[in-house]
Amino acid sequence: MYFVYSFLMSAAALLLLPYWLIKGLRQRKYLSNLRERLGLSTSPLDKLPADRPGAIWIHAVSVGELLSSISLAKRLKEAYPNRPLVVSTTTITGQSLARERIQFADAVFYFPLDWSFCVRRVLLAVRPSLVVVLETEIWPNFLRETRRKDIPVLFVSGRISDRSFARYQRYLGRFGFLLRPFLRSALANGAAFLMQSEKDAERIRALGAPADRVSVSGNLKYDMELPAATPLSSWLEAEARRQGRSPIVVAGSVVATEEPLALIAFGVVQGEHPNALLVLAPRKPERFEAAADFIHESRRKFIRRSELALTAHAEGMAGGNNGSISRDVTVILLDSIGELASVYRLADGAFVGGSLVPSGGHNILEPAAFGKIPVFGPSMENFADIAARFVAADAAIQVESPEDAGVAWIELLRSPERRRKMGENAKQLVDSSRGATDRALAEIAKFLGSPAQ
Repeated sequence: MYFVYSFLMSAAALLLLPYWLIKGLRQRKYLSNLRERLGLSTSPLDKLPADRPGAIWIHAVSVGELLSSISLAKRLKEAYPNRPLVVSTTTITGQSLARERIQFADAVFYFPLDWSFCVRRVLLAVRPSLVVVLETEIWPNFLRETRRKDIPVLFVSGRISDRSFARYQRYLGRFGFLLRPFLRSALANGAAFLMQSEKDAERIRALGAPADRVSVSGNLKYDMELPAATPLSSWLEAEARRQGRSPIVVAGSVVATEEPLALIAFGVVQGEHPNALLVLAPRKPERFEAAADFIHESRRKFIRRSELALTAHAEGMAGGNNGSISRDVTVILLDSIGELASVYRLADGAFVGGSLVPSGGHNILEPAAFGKIPVFGPSMENFADIAARFVAADAAIQVESPEDAGVAWIELLRSPERRRKMGENAKQLVDSSRGATDRALAEIAKFLGSPAQ
C-alpha cells in the first residue's frame, strides 16, 4: 500500500506541476525551496557539528503552529542544551517567522516531501533522537522511515477538526478496505499522540492510532508568550494617543475575499467614530496587493507597514512625513509577518479572520491573552471547541455578517463596563487553560531522559 501511496503522490505532483510552475514564477512559491524539500539540498543543516548527540526536531506547518511551538522550543533548548534543536516548516511564511522568532534554533529548514528518498536524505542530515510534530500532520512515508530508524515521533497539541474528520470519514466510507489498514499502519509508527481535547483523542483513535499511545494534554496555543512591544506597536500607540485616533480596530488573519468584509465592518464603526483607525492584517503575503486594491476601491486612504521606516525607538517614517499618520488615513495595511500579535494589545476592537468566509477560522487566543474580546464570524470549524468555550464564558462574540461585527464593536464601546468584564473573562480563560507545554515536556523526557542529559 505504501507503493500505491507513493505512486499516487507522484501522479498528483505531475498533474500539479504546471500550477506549481506558474505559482513559482509569479509569486516565488514552491520553486525556491524545492531542492530542499526533495532532500537534494541540506545546506541549513550542514553547520550542525558532526560529533554531536541526536537532535530534537520540531515540525510546525505554518505560522499558527510555529507561534504555538515557541515556548516549547525554548524549554527544550534549556532542558537539553547539548542537543541541537532544529525546526522545520512547510510554508514560506512559517519559514520566515521561524528564523525571526526562534533564533536560538541550531537550524531552520523545510520539511521534506513525503517520498521515502526525500525523507531518508533529510533524516541522515538531521540525525534526530526525537521528532515533535505540532498538531496532526500524518505523512505515512515519513512515519515509516523514522520508525525504521527507531526515531520516536510525538504528535503534540494534536487536533482533528470537524472538516478534516468528515473528510477522513468520507474517504474511509468509500475506500475503507484499503485506507483503514493503511492509516492504521501509518499511525502505529507514531510514538505518542498528545491531543488537545477528548474529542480529538477519540477521533485519532477512531482513525487507527493505538489507544495506549493517545492522551489528552491540552493546547499549546494557550501557553503562547505575550509578545513584547515592537517598534510598530510602540509607534502606533504613541501616534494614536498624540492625534486622538480612537478606537483602534485590528482585523487579523484576514483571508482571500474577506478583506472587503473587514472594511465593511470597520465602516459601521466609522459611522459613530469618525476618528477610528483600522489595522488590516492579511493572513498570507500573497494577499497584500489584493488587500491594498480593496482598500483603494473602498475610497479610503491607507499606509502600508512596509512604508514605515521604524527604528527600535519607533521614530521616522518613509515618505517625509516625520512619522505621522495624516488625518485622512484610516487604514494601516499590515503587510508584514510576525507583528500582528503585538498590535492586538492596542485593539479597542479585534476581529479574527478566516471566519466571515468558509475558511475554518483562525486562532482567537492572541487577542484574548491581552484581555481583548475576539469577534469572529460563523466559520470557526478549525477552532470550534475554543470558540464555543469563549462564547459560553461571555469572553467572545460570534457574528453572522460584517455589519453585525461593526454593531458588536459599537455596543462594546458604548458599554465600557461590559467590555472590561468580557476582556477579563477572555484573559482568565486563557490563563486557566495553560499547562500543555509542561505536559509535553514530561512526555518528551520519557524518550530523551531527564533534562540536561
